[in-house]
Amino acid sequence: MESKQKRAAYTAGFKLKVVEYAKQHGKGAAERHFGEPPTECTIREWRKMEEKLKTLSKTKCNFRSGIAKWPKLEEWVKEFVLNHRKAGIALSTKMIIIQAVKISKELQIQDFKGTASWCQRFMKRHELRMRTRTRIAQRIPEDYEEKIIHFHKFIIKQRKRQNFEIGQIGNMDKVPLTFDVPSNKTVEAKGAKTVTIKTSGYEKIRYTVVLAVTADGNKLPPLVIFKRKTSPKEKIPSGIQVHVHPKGWMDEEGMRLWINNVWEKRPGALLKKPSLLVLDSFRSHLTEPTKKEFQMCKTEVAVIPGGLTSQLQPLDVSINKPFKAFMHEEWNKYMCDESQHESTSSGRMKRPGISKVCQWIKTSWNSVKEDIIKSFKKCGISNALDGEEDELIYEDSSSESSSVQFEDIEDSSEDEEFLGFPDSSDF
Repeated sequence: MESKQKRAAYTAGFKLKVVEYAKQHGKGAAERHFGEPPTECTIREWRKMEEKLKTLSKTKCNFRSGIAKWPKLEEWVKEFVLNHRKAGIALSTKMIIIQAVKISKELQIQDFKGTASWCQRFMKRHELRMRTRTRIAQRIPEDYEEKIIHFHKFIIKQRKRQNFEIGQIGNMDKVPLTFDVPSNKTVEAKGAKTVTIKTSGYEKIRYTVVLAVTADGNKLPPLVIFKRKTSPKEKIPSGIQVHVHPKGWMDEEGMRLWINNVWEKRPGALLKKPSLLVLDSFRSHLTEPTKKEFQMCKTEVAVIPGGLTSQLQPLDVSINKPFKAFMHEEWNKYMCDESQHESTSSGRMKRPGISKVCQWIKTSWNSVKEDIIKSFKKCGISNALDGEEDELIYEDSSSESSSVQFEDIEDSSEDEEFLGFPDSSDF
């Protein structure tokens, strides 16, 4: 007795190749060229699904994403996603998993784990995608190689001359944020033309978070600069320094406060050990009063050439991005919890308080677990002077700025050199 012929499996890439041939030469010619099988009938079906085939990986053979093991749970989770997106609230896969675990307990499902792979299959079954903004890389100067070499030569020269301890090599950067911190990303229905994210209406009220790290892995307390003229009366969480400025950015006074209250309080600073601090070329870093402050605390400053922070600044390379992601997460929790919202007499949602924002910053900064030591080595700042660690320079480093258009991509970053804020009214 003859055995039945096995059903052939074709990849999406092969199917598209056959379809393209059929469009040029006809289905019969395609059958003779590639088959049989595939038959002319099969090729006809492939032509009908050409657009769907283009959405698949070229190595994938089908559209299946598995049958839901917990259909009721997935139905409730999908309702949660759609309701939150209808309200304009950004959703991460982590938020979906947390909600799914919560629902599984309500439904008394014992074996639901809420894994990332389940979330991926759930999104595929229900045609949900992660949407994010398109990316535009930081403009790199034409003579960037020469500038990078010059910067590294300066670092090596200073390290050999002053023999800095690794813990006395640092980097400081300013991260511009707003009282509304909507994420670039949200789970959304596949094919959605627009992606709306609800805010409290205060996304134009800005402030600056000054972050600093040292090459031995220490994170220094953040300095937050609010756009106002008077110091806030609210209670500020411990571990956070606050400064005010009419435009919400760093100035000479802010630099003086940061040097005295943050940089000079780092481990080893009281012993007046010589130190090296890597900064971008923002004007307040380079004024004469600021230089004198650094001289008093025996700190040598290495200024990153303009346009190269994405290559030479440890915070920009690896650390600012996860910090911003945690800030998005804290803000999303706030937006999802209506019990935390307060309204004005006209019914408009009030902006989050300064104390609450500072708590978000503290929580987010404490949550950053990136390899700070490796970030410095990627930038060629703390590598072994004998050249043994030179292969770590620029390894897997990327730091990109943002545009405003949404697209189906996996990742993005909005890190860019901070040049200050436009004038707007105080709050």
